[in-house]
Amino acid sequence: MKAPSDANWLQRVRSACARVYHGKSRRAQRFQTAVIVIDLLTIAFFVATPILRDTPSFLWVDFFVALLLAADILARGLACRNVWRWLGRPTTLVDLVILATLLFPYWLISFGFLRILRLWSISRSGIIWLPLKRHGLQRWEEAGRSIVNLVTFLLVATGFIYTFFFRSGSGFTGYVDALYFTVATVTTTGFGDITLPGPAGKLTSIVTMLIGISLFVRLAQAIFRPYKVDFTCPRCALGRHEPDAVHCKACGMLLKIPDGDED
Repeated sequence: MKAPSDANWLQRVRSACARVYHGKSRRAQRFQTAVIVIDLLTIAFFVATPILRDTPSFLWVDFFVALLLAADILARGLACRNVWRWLGRPTTLVDLVILATLLFPYWLISFGFLRILRLWSISRSGIIWLPLKRHGLQRWEEAGRSIVNLVTFLLVATGFIYTFFFRSGSGFTGYVDALYFTVATVTTTGFGDITLPGPAGKLTSIVTMLIGISLFVRLAQAIFRPYKVDFTCPRCALGRHEPDAVHCKACGMLLKIPDGDED
């Protein structure tokens, strides 16, 4: 008799998670807003981690953030219809890696810079863009995603460079130097007052420049090119069209693009 009851209880929990994570009711919107705020505060903690690591309260905050992230991962898994498919998503794998660095902050100290990928993860999940869609500003979502990608890369690159080139005894000054070097490299300013030593430093600089320039170009395209929506033509598979398009410009097929929806 307990098995059906347990199954019903689990189903109710999954339904409740799906309603608050994917629903459009006022309660769901308030919950989603709270999740966004918590995520942004968490990311601020991740950015400040190199500075806070030596403070007495660091471990307490670290484990508290780990508890929040574990709860969010569990709830998202329950809200998903296909759990195994959800587990294979890059965003889920990234979140699990971040959770591991939170649970073992000193054992995995060299991978702490990967925590910033949480910003990319929440961007890909779409929850951070829900307020834009609710207020009819979905046309700015692509530009927003490009900005998030660029900021994420800058912070991840800064964390990597700080961890492997500046961390030893440098503290806050070393982190600022790493950020300064990253921005100067990405923008190809090349002041030359701070350089990374050895072949590894040169290779890091090359990779930073190549990826950074690509992200800058992507951001410029998202801001200045004509606004289009993501809608795949059933006949020719063209993936982007003008919001008011009636026919596919590639094959002429009649389209039925949902109003105000890019997905």
